[in-house]
Amino acid sequence: MRIHHLNCGCMCPLGGAWFDGFSKGLTASLVCHCLLIETEAHGLVLVDTGFGTCDVQRPRERLSPFFIAFNNIRFEHRYTALEQVRQRGFDPADVRHIVLTHLDFDHAGGLSDFPNAQVHVLQREIDAARQTHSLLGRNRYRHRQWEHVRHWHFYEPGGDTWFGFQTVQGLDGLPPEILLVPLTGHTHGHAGVAIDTGAGWLLHAGDAYFYRDEVGRTARHCTPGLKLYQRMMEVDRTARLANQHRLWTLSMEHKQEVTLFCSHDALELERMQAGEMSRDASQQAPAEDARHDG
Repeated sequence: MRIHHLNCGCMCPLGGAWFDGFSKGLTASLVCHCLLIETEAHGLVLVDTGFGTCDVQRPRERLSPFFIAFNNIRFEHRYTALEQVRQRGFDPADVRHIVLTHLDFDHAGGLSDFPNAQVHVLQREIDAARQTHSLLGRNRYRHRQWEHVRHWHFYEPGGDTWFGFQTVQGLDGLPPEILLVPLTGHTHGHAGVAIDTGAGWLLHAGDAYFYRDEVGRTARHCTPGLKLYQRMMEVDRTARLANQHRLWTLSMEHKQEVTLFCSHDALELERMQAGEMSRDASQQAPAEDARHDG
């Protein structure tokens, strides 16, 4: 499988480095890190969708005014998964599956751009999205983004274990190299998505953590802005913190086997895209050398 790392949303909240840890101006730079996976027998697979075409065209009909303002969302067509798929030379109709970490507004907006895709999500997540009555729930879950989805696949935890984490038993129509890993806390049905690349595992951790230094280093650290945002958005603090600690342990004990990244850290996305380009270059090198030798 070939994996492309996409940025399907740009958010620039006021606070600069207080949020992202590196910006020098008044605003921060947060991304919506999605994946496009090429499979041999199952077509194209998206992991999350970021903001969609309708979000860009009619943001105030689709999204909460509070989150539009708080996150300072930049609505541009070039960031949509639809455009990103086209830019890489693919037909959007070939996106047959979408695997969601959760149904928050900045993860599910592009569902309406792929009406024929099979959509995979935990049962607890769709239940929470459909039944929520809280102010936070009504603002984070935007029914217009996914009310026309025709091909849902809902899952309960109960598969094999993966590095000590429980998984879902098989995803309908998807290869066994793609796993849905429950990581509750940010939402009731939040999950990570693990992919066996053949050269190691990738784990898209969604919003189970927000900042690169929360994993992979002995002294864990998160910026004040993202620490505040995580607390504001959590539905189960105990579960969220427990799963963050488990991810930190995974990142320390299995760093040679598993590469972790989250949804909104711009530097993590840059690192993954740089690795993608490096792999592409190494694969093309033999062909280029052969042409020169000829």
